[in-house]
Amino acid sequence: MPRESKRALRERANRIFELLAEEYPDAECALRHRSPFELAVATILSAQTTDERVNMVTPELFGRYPDAHALAAADLAEVEEIIRSTGFYRNKARNIVGFAQALVEEHGGEVPRSMEALTALPGVGRKTANVILGNAFGIDEGIVVDTHVKRLSRRLGLTREENPEKIERDLMVLFPRERWTLLSHLLIFHGRRVCDARRPRCEACVVAGLCPSSRV
Repeated sequence: MPRESKRALRERANRIFELLAEEYPDAECALRHRSPFELAVATILSAQTTDERVNMVTPELFGRYPDAHALAAADLAEVEEIIRSTGFYRNKARNIVGFAQALVEEHGGEVPRSMEALTALPGVGRKTANVILGNAFGIDEGIVVDTHVKRLSRRLGLTREENPEKIERDLMVLFPRERWTLLSHLLIFHGRRVCDARRPRCEACVVAGLCPSSRV
């Protein structure tokens, strides 16, 4: 594909968004949650594992510890046992209990609504904060760049960067703010269902005609 002007790239990017939005009208956060607190904990647990695995352990976790006050007072060994199957369970247990304790001590048990306040909490980096802000509060502060978003944004020629924060900055320039949260869901859905890491199904891809990596 010849080198694009910034305007042409932006137009192509948003056409890709529109086609994916038509293809996946049900695109949403895959982590099951009933509150900002539950989403935050589930997102911390999702590191290095699947959303499906997290969804298997959170019913018991939240049944026993339904809010920040309960989790802040939890026995660490009990939390470790509940979340063991998510991997790195000792570190994750420390993170979610520390997160809950910080919520209680600094925010009265309520999840804050700013990037600065969220990233100051244990276990919360920019990606996790973007998940919380966008999906719990409807605040488009940034774009979640997970493995699917990284892979697809590079394949689609939306960025040449490797670093997630640099990829996020490139994507934020291309898409209107109100599309940032949904963009991640659309790329994740497409990555799971069509644009596989090893065997992308280009013949079934609704954006193949806009993709410089397409084989069709």
